[in-house]
Amino acid sequence: MDLSQALSISAAGMDAQTQRLRVIAENLANQDSTGSFPGATPYRRKSAVFEAALDQSTGAEAVRVKAIIPDASPFPQKYDPSNPAADPTGYVRMPNVNSFVEMMDMREAERSYSANLNVMQASRSMLTRVIDLLK
Repeated sequence: MDLSQALSISAAGMDAQTQRLRVIAENLANQDSTGSFPGATPYRRKSAVFEAALDQSTGAEAVRVKAIIPDASPFPQKYDPSNPAADPTGYVRMPNVNSFVEMMDMREAERSYSANLNVMQASRSMLTRVIDLLK
């Protein structure tokens, strides 16, 4: 593998993790978004699904976001009879977003992004050294 492939793979990894962080940020921003009327569906958590993809320009496999899918887990219910989305018994369906899970996903994405950045910096440093040797 040459250094340009390493840079391309790292850039693809950083792009995928950036998209994942956007999804996580959307989940956190909507963790309290209920419906506006009784029986309305609240915000449903989303997650990014990755896949390996062949980069035609370099011939190397890199990661990319295949899809952003909704989480099928059930909505928790909260007793809040004053909420406009409350059912006749006073319960409101809340989004299936768990802020603890989102923060852990965010940390994992941040670490993956950082690892790809370190590979990119090391590759760039090696390219610089090669150029210096050729002078």
